[in-house]
Amino acid sequence: MQDLHKRVDIIIDSAISTEDRLQKICQLLSDEVEYYNWVGFYFKNGDKNELKLGPYVGAATDHTIIPYGKGICGQVAESNETFVVPDVYAQDNYLACSIETKAEIVVPIFKNGENIGQIDIDSHKINPFTEDDTKLLDYVCLRVSEII
Repeated sequence: MQDLHKRVDIIIDSAISTEDRLQKICQLLSDEVEYYNWVGFYFKNGDKNELKLGPYVGAATDHTIIPYGKGICGQVAESNETFVVPDVYAQDNYLACSIETKAEIVVPIFKNGENIGQIDIDSHKINPFTEDDTKLLDYVCLRVSEII
């Protein structure tokens, strides 16, 4: 996954729009990690206590706005902590995006100490996420915070 760090750096440091850089990061992660079946960003929606869908790769979703506290993404917006769900069917507060989704990881993005958004990854495989995934996504979020 170290190679992905370098490739994320190249995208972040490129002279294209922020939106395009985020889209390219989603595409890179989706293409390179076989169990990343939906990759997207959610960001704080102005002053509202809700998240708004940003760039993503994967199946279309109805969850374009997520209130804080609702689902895994909404919980991360409140807790400010990474949330790994090995099996979404064992999770009470889960917003189903696809019947194929079996696991999810959500990692917050911080800027100046404030939770401004998150990266959300869904997998069609039960319990695929490891410490390596968490480290990679922490790095992605750190770099993304530099361009937001």
